[in-house]
Amino acid sequence: MGSQSDDSSGTFVKMPTIKFTKLFIDGEFVDSVSGKTFETIDPRNGEVITKVAEGDKEDVDLAVKAARFAFDHGPWPRLPGSERARIMMKFADLIDQNIEELATLDSLDAGKLFSMGMSRDIPAAARFLRYYAGAADKIHGEVLKMSRPLQAYTLLEPIGVVGHIIPWNFPTSMFFAKVSPALAAGCTMVVKPAEQTPLSSLYYAHLAKQAGIPDGVINVVTGLGPTAGAAISSHMDIDMVSFTGSTEVGREIMKAAATSNLKPVSLELGGKSPLIIFDDADLDMASDLALLGILHNKGEVCVASSRLYVQEGLYDEFVKKLVEKAKEWVVGDPFDPQVRQGPQVDKAQFDKILSYIEHGKREGATLLSGGKPIGEKGYYIEPTIFTDVKEDMLMVKNEIFGPVMALMKFKTIEEAITRANNTRYGLAAGIVTKDLNVANTVSRSIRAGIIWINCYFAFDVDCPYGGYKMSGFGRDFGLEALHKYLQVKSVVTPIYNSPWL
Repeated sequence: MGSQSDDSSGTFVKMPTIKFTKLFIDGEFVDSVSGKTFETIDPRNGEVITKVAEGDKEDVDLAVKAARFAFDHGPWPRLPGSERARIMMKFADLIDQNIEELATLDSLDAGKLFSMGMSRDIPAAARFLRYYAGAADKIHGEVLKMSRPLQAYTLLEPIGVVGHIIPWNFPTSMFFAKVSPALAAGCTMVVKPAEQTPLSSLYYAHLAKQAGIPDGVINVVTGLGPTAGAAISSHMDIDMVSFTGSTEVGREIMKAAATSNLKPVSLELGGKSPLIIFDDADLDMASDLALLGILHNKGEVCVASSRLYVQEGLYDEFVKKLVEKAKEWVVGDPFDPQVRQGPQVDKAQFDKILSYIEHGKREGATLLSGGKPIGEKGYYIEPTIFTDVKEDMLMVKNEIFGPVMALMKFKTIEEAITRANNTRYGLAAGIVTKDLNVANTVSRSIRAGIIWINCYFAFDVDCPYGGYKMSGFGRDFGLEALHKYLQVKSVVTPIYNSPWL
């Protein structure tokens, strides 16, 4: 089991004043049409943080109407790219100026480490804006070489009104991974944050207006997935949906998009990512990466390395080292600077993880470490390691989204590749080896969207990220993300009496 912080009661930080709890539509904070609200819960103790406006179909209709008017008649798509960039840069500066309050909101809402918010998540938001601001004035098509007496070129035009549906595990990072390239492209948008983590998105809407983003360009509708999320997916006047979340919900979004106006969708979905450790791996580095891969953000990561394959020559020594380090992993209040793992996001996720742990025991896996809740308040779970795991067990097949590792042994490279690919998912994979030939062979053989060699969670704004198979399609990050919010238009004119084509 991991060690426990001395205090997991929430005494490391006072509850801040929650400034924004209403929907943000057409540049104003407004109540929902129904007047309904829902509670957002502090996962440290299960207590209510505040009540937030609960938007549904009527509110989505109003937000889409504002976004449609802003796209069809407003200045944002028509501004020079350099001017959009200037405003996006101001937006990034405002995020930097409010970093502590923003990091606090995500820690309260999602149980995320405050230190991680300060050092990574909130700075990454500003970095996304600045990166795509740098691309905003470089969006252009190309001149085409035609085989007939014709002159032709392409235009890259914004796709229109985009619906962004944001997950709860990285409420800030995923907000800006989607919003930033869409802004640079000249799109307008309706954003629905997860109902578990609505607070930072509303704050970002406020900062967007302060930065000078015109009314109607960014609209934020807080609400529930089956109502507000479904209304976005099926809306006839939304031109595209970008979603990050579970494969099951992604399938429903795709159905709704197809049966409404056949809008394109970008889906970043579930994962069951393998981390493969070979006999020649550095033991300390390998065990550190293994723990990081499954315990980072309390395992609530779509690319978490929940399937760990260790080659038989290193296996026994590795297991001993892994358990030693797992015992030192500190779980507790996310505002405590000594803590490395906070609470799960809510009771539903907490209960789901514990049920998978109990099911693993019943299926015959050996619980090597952890497996129990921590404390009487909040949603804390010990780092959990199972051995004697078989490929047909639920913990190997299903995405748990928690601090639960399935540890398995393999003999050959070929076996490792086969077992790594034995999943319906294909989001990420990790390889730990000193042999470049092994790294090259395995990285080219695994069907996944991103492969990390001797590292894990090595994300960067310039590196495209997305899935194979049932982990979805479409890419966030990099210029690929910008281009998914653009459409290609070909323009052709005849050439008369030209001496050459």
